[in-house]
Amino acid sequence: MKRMSQMGGRVFQNISRGALTLLLSVALSADAAPPQPPADADLAVQARDAWVKRDRKRLASYADAARAQGHPLAGWVEYFDLNARLSEVRQPEMDAFYARYPGSYVEDRLRNDWLLELGHRRDWSNFRRDHASYQMRDDREVACYVMLADHAAGTKVDVEAARNAWMAQKDGDEGCQQLASALVDAGLFKPDTLWAKARLATEQSRPRAARQAVALLAAKPLDQKLAELQDNAGRYLTRQARTSPRPEAELTALALARVAANDPDQAAGLLRDKWSKLPPELQAWLWVQIGRQSALRLQDAALAAFERADKLAPDLAWSDDAAAWAARAALRARQPALALRAIERLSANEQRDPAWAYWKARATRLQGDAHGARVQLTTLSSTPLNYFGRLAAEDLGLPTPLPPAPSPLTAEERRAAQQHAGLMRALRLIDLGLRSEGVREWNFSLRGMNDRALLAAAQEACDREVWDRCINTSERTKTEIDIAQRYPTPHRAELLREAQASGIDPAYVYGLIRQESRFVLDARSHVGAAGLMQVMPATAKWTAKKAGINYSAERMHDRDFNLRIGTQYLKLVLDRFEGAQALAAAAYNAGPGRPARWRDGPVIDAAIWAENIPFNETRDYVRKVLLGGAVYAQVMGLPTTSLRERLGRSVGPAGAAAADVSDVPPAAVGDGKS
Repeated sequence: MKRMSQMGGRVFQNISRGALTLLLSVALSADAAPPQPPADADLAVQARDAWVKRDRKRLASYADAARAQGHPLAGWVEYFDLNARLSEVRQPEMDAFYARYPGSYVEDRLRNDWLLELGHRRDWSNFRRDHASYQMRDDREVACYVMLADHAAGTKVDVEAARNAWMAQKDGDEGCQQLASALVDAGLFKPDTLWAKARLATEQSRPRAARQAVALLAAKPLDQKLAELQDNAGRYLTRQARTSPRPEAELTALALARVAANDPDQAAGLLRDKWSKLPPELQAWLWVQIGRQSALRLQDAALAAFERADKLAPDLAWSDDAAAWAARAALRARQPALALRAIERLSANEQRDPAWAYWKARATRLQGDAHGARVQLTTLSSTPLNYFGRLAAEDLGLPTPLPPAPSPLTAEERRAAQQHAGLMRALRLIDLGLRSEGVREWNFSLRGMNDRALLAAAQEACDREVWDRCINTSERTKTEIDIAQRYPTPHRAELLREAQASGIDPAYVYGLIRQESRFVLDARSHVGAAGLMQVMPATAKWTAKKAGINYSAERMHDRDFNLRIGTQYLKLVLDRFEGAQALAAAAYNAGPGRPARWRDGPVIDAAIWAENIPFNETRDYVRKVLLGGAVYAQVMGLPTTSLRERLGRSVGPAGAAAADVSDVPPAAVGDGKS
């Protein structure tokens, strides 16, 4: 999801991409505000509604009224007003806004928006001045504009940093694209850099970014050919593709990569039989793509494709995603040496991730180095509130106790949180239904807080039953861990009652709700899933019929009804998957049909099966739900606290007597990506 930083007014004539961004962010937020606020709605709610509609007349009147009243959210009201007309604003008006709300989130948010506008205008004098006061510094496009300003001033630009920023750009923003264009003109970005970006964009299924990269080559026929191969790769390969000169070979490789995305076996056949005269490094890149697509489909051919790539060009740099899928395919095939080789291809930052530290240790042990594996697992086991840390501890037979409670918060610490202007504005915004804005204000306010201040802020959210801020804030602490904040048990009596009635583990239900809705009662997803357990209307109706419950859509935000429907559905799914919590959690997120297919193939370690879930979102979801279940069992004093026991020892094809899942609808389907 794009940040509100890209709400610039420079494209107001149509509808700004910022407007589209906020509309989307509101739709995706846990409790999207109604499209038409009532006449007596808070001024901030009315202003946000006017901002979405780009009603500048109303916005101006609301801004005047907010200032006159000394409204506690006047900064937000003025933000909406200024953002809606950003393309027409001049620096003095911005400076006056900064002076009225110094150090606030809206000051820095609007400064971010203004920096994008100044970059668009090439007003480098004001850009440099404003950038010096910019606090968040988390906007890649702004960072690109900084380098572009340096280049325009004749200051030497760090070409590698510029290349990394441009390569990381996914959405085709103006700042990074203009930076790349300027560095191409200066001879600092060579054609091989442009083609590398086109290949990466193709791998990531971002055709627009690939077109932008090729456009910088300033060769019109290449633009046209890229458009043709993106429209129909097979036809392009049949009619126009060539293996030389180099630009033609690059286009042929892009076409074959698009074929691989739909049918890796077909692409492999074409590469072997017809396009084996492509340059070796392009062939290698294509075999990586074929291997990656095969691995995503859990096909045994993946490893052979990755090995062919390695032989053709041992020094070829692979994307982290491709290297990760090579490692997963190797783990699935019980090939620890290949898994280690793939993990070593990951970037240094990615290798430090607990997931890959764990799998490196597991592969090391499979190769016979028990001592080396133990050392690596012991390091990980010190973080039992992490999925892989807990697995490591259990692999070593170590206990996984809950962390000791921190000392009670003092009255002064509580008072500091209660008097923090940013936190209080955030809670007010959330209370008004402006959750997207409130969450941003809250997170900005946490910057620089130590563990004690974070615990106090989290407790304030807990006491007000703003459970998502309670949990997320408490999770930021490093040494002082309050498990009651991180794993709260709201609605305990009601949840225990419904879990018992459905015959399922309440700790598992708690783990699932914590991940689904963070206990936000009126949560609603972009696909319409509702309430604590985020069940979609059609699924709720199906479940109610199966369980003999009277259903009405209006009841889905009723806590007790939502828990009843959600637990009944979860029980039905668990039964279809023979009680396997990992499979049921995957089914809850991605729909039952997918894990039913993903279990086909060899019988493998359950942790390796979970690692090979093709959807990033679902893979992360399963980890967090199962870890949550294990921790909640400890918090609640229930049995079955072992993560491995919840995960299961192995996963393989369903037996002949297994229940069919084809008639089971999805509960709350994710997008399979994020």
